Amino acid sequence: MINENLLSAYGFRYLKLMLLLCAASVAAYVWHQPRGGASGGTWLGYTLGTVGALLIVWLILLGARKRAYRARVGTLRGWLSAHVYLGLALALIGTLHTGFQFDFRELNVHVVSYVLMMLVIISGIWGVAAYLRNPLRMSELLNGRNLAGMQAGLSAVDEESLALATSLGGQWLAVIEQSSKTPLFGSLLGRLGRPPRGCATKRAVAALREASLGGDAGLRELYALQVKRARLLGEMRDFVRTKAWTDLWLVFHVPLSFALLAALIAHIVSVFIYW
Repeated sequence: MINENLLSAYGFRYLKLMLLLCAASVAAYVWHQPRGGASGGTWLGYTLGTVGALLIVWLILLGARKRAYRARVGTLRGWLSAHVYLGLALALIGTLHTGFQFDFRELNVHVVSYVLMMLVIISGIWGVAAYLRNPLRMSELLNGRNLAGMQAGLSAVDEESLALATSLGGQWLAVIEQSSKTPLFGSLLGRLGRPPRGCATKRAVAALREASLGGDAGLRELYALQVKRARLLGEMRDFVRTKAWTDLWLVFHVPLSFALLAALIAHIVSVFIYW
C-alpha cells in the first residue's frame, strides 16, 4: 500500500535529505554573525531565501506532477515522501531566512508570504495524516467494490426485505419501508460528523431482534437482512465521511499553495525593487 511506507520510502531517503538541509541551514545561521543581526537582507538571508523559494516552487510543481504517477505505486510513494519531508524542511529554512525579524502587527507582503507558507505547511501536515489513514480506510471499506456497487447491494437488500415484509404483513411492512428510506446523512455537514440520529434501520434491527426470538423463520430472515443493511449503511457512511474530510483538506491546501506562490512572487519583486 502507498501509505504503509510513505514516511520510510527508499530507506528514509528524504528524511535524511531533510535533516541534512536543516542541519546545514542551522549551522550556517549560527556561524554567520552579521552586523546589525541576522535578517533576510544579508548574504545568508538571500541564500536561504533562494533555497526556500526554489523549494516552494518545486513542491507546488511536485504536488501537481505526482498525480500523473497514480498507477506507479513505487514512484508515487517516493514523490509523496519527498513532498512531506522537504515541506517540513521549508518551515525551518523559511524562518531562518527572516532572521526572526518579523512583526505580525505590520501587514505587508513579506509577513503575508511567511504566514501563507506556514499555513500551507500546517495544512500539509493535516494532509499527511489524512493520506496515512484515509486511503487505507477507504480501501478496507470498499474491499474491491465501489460506492455505486455498495448502493446496488443496499437496494437489493431493500427489495428482498420489502418483499418478505409484505408477506409477513402487519407492522413490519411499515417498519421496513421506513428503514429503506433512511438517508446516508441528515445534512451536508453531517458528512463530516456522526450519522443522523434516529436511524430507522437501527430501530428496525432492534425491533426485529426481539420479535425474532419467538422462533418465526420469516422474522429471523428479515432480521438478518436488516442487520446486513445496517452494516452496509455503516460502511457507506464511513466511506463518504472519510472522502469528505480528504476533499475538505484539498479545498484548503491547494488554494493556499497558489496564494503562497503569488505572495512569493510579490515578495521577490518588492525585494529587488525597494531593497
